[in-house]
Amino acid sequence: MVILKSGGYYHHGVLCPTPEEAGLSFAEAKEAYQKTISYRILKAHNTLPATEKGKPVSLRFDALASHDITYVGIIQTAKAIGLEKFPVPYVLTNCHNSLCAVGGTINEDDHIFGLTAAKKYGAIYVPANQAVIHTYMREMHAGCGKMILGSDSHTRYGALGTMAIGEGGPELVKQIIGNTYDINYPDVVGVFLKGKPRRGVGPQDVAISLIAATFQKGFVKNKVLEFFGPGVADLSVEYRNGIDVMTTETTCLSSIWATDNKVFDYLKQRNRAEEYNRLEPGEGAYYDAIIEIDLSLVEPMIALPFHPSNAVTIRELLADPYGILGKCEKEGRMTLDNPAFALTDKITKDGRIRVDQAIIAGCAGGTYDNLFEASRILKNKTIGDTLSMSVYCGSQPIYIDLLRKGAIADLTESGVIVKPSFCGPCFGAGDVPANNGLSIRHTTRNFPSREGSKPNEGQVASVALMDARSIAATAANGGYLTSALELDYDDRIPDFSFDGKIYAGRVYGGYNRPDPDAALVYGPNIADWPEQIALEDNILLRIASVITDPVTTTDELIPSGETSSFRSNPLRLADFTLSRKDPGYVKRAKSAREEEKQRREGNAPQAFKDAAAIAGLGDNYIAGSAVFAYKPGDGSAREQAASCQRVLGGLANLAKEYATKRYRSNLVNWGMIPFLYDFSVPLETGDLIAVKGVFAALESGKTEAVLIRDGKKTADITLRIDPLTSEEKAIIRAGCLINYQRK
Repeated sequence: MVILKSGGYYHHGVLCPTPEEAGLSFAEAKEAYQKTISYRILKAHNTLPATEKGKPVSLRFDALASHDITYVGIIQTAKAIGLEKFPVPYVLTNCHNSLCAVGGTINEDDHIFGLTAAKKYGAIYVPANQAVIHTYMREMHAGCGKMILGSDSHTRYGALGTMAIGEGGPELVKQIIGNTYDINYPDVVGVFLKGKPRRGVGPQDVAISLIAATFQKGFVKNKVLEFFGPGVADLSVEYRNGIDVMTTETTCLSSIWATDNKVFDYLKQRNRAEEYNRLEPGEGAYYDAIIEIDLSLVEPMIALPFHPSNAVTIRELLADPYGILGKCEKEGRMTLDNPAFALTDKITKDGRIRVDQAIIAGCAGGTYDNLFEASRILKNKTIGDTLSMSVYCGSQPIYIDLLRKGAIADLTESGVIVKPSFCGPCFGAGDVPANNGLSIRHTTRNFPSREGSKPNEGQVASVALMDARSIAATAANGGYLTSALELDYDDRIPDFSFDGKIYAGRVYGGYNRPDPDAALVYGPNIADWPEQIALEDNILLRIASVITDPVTTTDELIPSGETSSFRSNPLRLADFTLSRKDPGYVKRAKSAREEEKQRREGNAPQAFKDAAAIAGLGDNYIAGSAVFAYKPGDGSAREQAASCQRVLGGLANLAKEYATKRYRSNLVNWGMIPFLYDFSVPLETGDLIAVKGVFAALESGKTEAVLIRDGKKTADITLRIDPLTSEEKAIIRAGCLINYQRK
């Protein structure tokens, strides 16, 4: 893989580092960024008069998508602001809490609420187990030149010519009520593909290679990845989808691909040929950086715990199992603060690596191509009596075609359990391994506890990400880690046959058919958002948690898995905040919230009085809690990572940097200030930080604050804020998006 951070130009099918080599004049070179696919799509969706590099764009999307962890909160928020009908197609899928396994009736109650909301406001409702969110959106809504916004971080349909973005729920609310998605025109990174993958190398291998090359460097963060080049033509559309959905793990903003006749055939098969347009970079297109991937050189990969970027080739791992697993084991013990965490115990006496579980599932793994090829590898073989293996089809149309072609029978005969469409293995709500288990998965993430274990209760398990082909090869080899390159098998995949009758009979298509008289049906767990108080010009922050890990994921901020059942009840869910990372946080945050309540009632705690006097705040301030983390917000788009802190009285985050734009946006939309702090003076839980003149800081991006510890001034510190839009400043001042829109 070759990375050119200095950028370059696309000219006659090759990349040129300078405009002169691309035959461009100075004037042409200056406008060459407008020749990208990304520019044309962003320009078509920008509501501002001009679309210029580095300048603001305000976007409106063609469709929206949510699942049953996020849509209740989004609808409740929009309803509080004055929702009457959905202005664009809004798809509500039920693929996260579809097992209805935890919390009594509350999961199915959410589903019924979703269906009644679809009828009342005019949405599209996909019942449980019909499809995972991104598979359905690819099949039924993505199209060339479109933009789609989803409340799930893996909202990526670039291979179908759709620029899709995953964001927190409030950004969808803005679209629903007629506002825009506001960013500066992003840098565009060209991903030039050449060569053809070898048999046994799948899309996850390419994706993990890309993630490993970019994530730690951070140079594609909040940028658009644009895929083109001769290598695209040799990839099936599902292969492209498999690479594309994983671009989220690079922390890029979105992705887009050149389209061709294979995309036309994909859309035509699904009765949507009119959605096709040829998309390709214009002659002389300029890219801010370039990544060149020779697909013929990609090997089967494995992403070890606890991040998709922690990757090596399977060949390298098998050549040095003790060295590589030993290093990962050491880092894992530090990450989990658990000396019992083990990986080297999976190495057998003869140097092989034994795995306990195998999963192929979701929007990344559960595609027709992946599962069919896995069935070919496992045909007439058995997974044995030790390994457990499950596969989940991405949708019922995929399932029925695999069934009709015999692939389901081949998988079942080999000992694989075939399960309905469900996202559980991706976020810890299904197929949780045994304690100390090692699970290999073709899913999206392998963050700590993402598989459902609970380290603070002595439960620790590990997930390594691999491609479906090498997972099937490992299963065929009795659970011993195996590269699919080692197998000789028939990799021919028959054309997919889409059967739309499955959706026609089950999916409620309510777009443009709202029924104002329809009643919303609420279950007992569905609660309104609690009222939030507007910001004051002076604030006093009680540090409720200090996290010094290199990266903090949204899974650590608000755990997934069984907690997802409570996501329709903000108060109940908030009790899980940081529960696996810092179990004392909730108690400390609630204590700070109670202190602020006492202050408002005229009985301010002495610590607040002393701090206010030291910093010169007087009585004119608002107090609340804050979290410090080095780099928070990697991973999921779920807004609850921020809203739960707000419900507990949080007013701000302090960070060296924010891992993703979407997490920072969630903070802003919930009225929390996204401060930046260099940690020049280390913070401790219980510290008070007094900030005078916050409103001016929102404008200038910088302020001086006073750090108070044990009732005494410890230091003056500098807090910064990256530039905010005028609307973002107003939202923070109002206390949250709901307050702002009500005004």
